[in-house]
Amino acid sequence: MPEKILMIALSPTMETGTLARWRKKEGDTIATGDVLCEVETDKATMDYESGADGTLLKILLPEGGQAKVGDLIAIVGKPGEDYSALAKEGPAAQPAAAPAPGAAPKAVAVKAPTQEHGVSAATTGRLKSSPLARRIAAEQGIDLHAVHGSGPEGRIVKRDLAATSAGAPPAGPSARPVAPAVAPRADDQVIPLSRMRQIIAKRLSDSMFTSPHFYMTVAVAMDELLASRTRMNSGRQKKLSVNAFLMALAGRALARHPQVNSTWNGDSLLRHASADIALAVAMPEGLITPVVRNCGVKGITAIDTELADLVDRARSGKLAPEEYAGATFTISSLGAAGIDEFTAIINPPGAAILAVGAVRKEPVVDDNDAVVVRQRMRITLSCDHRVIDGAVGAAFLRELADMLENPLLALA
Repeated sequence: MPEKILMIALSPTMETGTLARWRKKEGDTIATGDVLCEVETDKATMDYESGADGTLLKILLPEGGQAKVGDLIAIVGKPGEDYSALAKEGPAAQPAAAPAPGAAPKAVAVKAPTQEHGVSAATTGRLKSSPLARRIAAEQGIDLHAVHGSGPEGRIVKRDLAATSAGAPPAGPSARPVAPAVAPRADDQVIPLSRMRQIIAKRLSDSMFTSPHFYMTVAVAMDELLASRTRMNSGRQKKLSVNAFLMALAGRALARHPQVNSTWNGDSLLRHASADIALAVAMPEGLITPVVRNCGVKGITAIDTELADLVDRARSGKLAPEEYAGATFTISSLGAAGIDEFTAIINPPGAAILAVGAVRKEPVVDDNDAVVVRQRMRITLSCDHRVIDGAVGAAFLRELADMLENPLLALA
């Protein structure tokens, strides 16, 4: 009997995919694990592996065409089998939008989720979900990382989304009126949105309008931490980054303030066992957030090594989905760009994000009323007020600031 090959979610935020290239042609014999085609997601171009054995009877989505997750894109079976009934379910493929002028081509990812009969059995980090659950989540704007799975091995299934929807906040920005489009003038340049930019816009709009944000800022003396970094870097060929120190200390502060390391889950809160911290990395088409897992128990050198590898692969488009999804806390730094202070939008499913500014030499009045010069940095914590109250956020930020000013406190 012929089997369907469906468009699957090859990244946590993918709703539609563009068929970049077929690696097999009609009539080819395929086996489980063979790469059928390459699919452009919102983050990269991923290999789509077959989960079925047989012959590729019919290709229904041509190269360059787009299909929603769950749409039929091809049919596999035995040579000579009648697949005409299934072929009628194929998508009416639309050509992909032209890339923005001068946009860099997306790199091909080196790994993709395992497929089972054309249906994803992928995980994003520790996340497992059924294809139907992913489709419903995409339609209803539900973040699967905030859903507790009740299926085998914690797999998220349809009934879990029904429970989430019952306690979900009102619909996201798609339900709100939007400003009318501006008619371009003759000399204006119209730049089509990339899939990454579309997803960034949707996720951050959803976060801003469904999570009640509040912000708090402290100025931190960085003299001791920078001196410690200089000592640790002595004789090292590859220098430890300031971001590695920030992630290590933030991980330890989260362990002491677990409510900050939590996720809103409709009618409950998910308090995460480990501090999985993402760092916002700028790319030509937008931001990506590679995640270092378990920062609360890793040393600075281990975090720095892992972070450097993740950032390099993020910039070349080679991160697997589980490497940029599911952060419980995020750090966004614009210090290198010379920005003194800013606020950041929370990166779901986390309930907080830390915005880090530049280190500046400033005159400070010390405890003896003497004016001294200190190297200071401003950090701003954005909090989801559904999860984190002001006093809780303030206690976490004060603890983190104390650790940055005196790193030995992280050992206490």
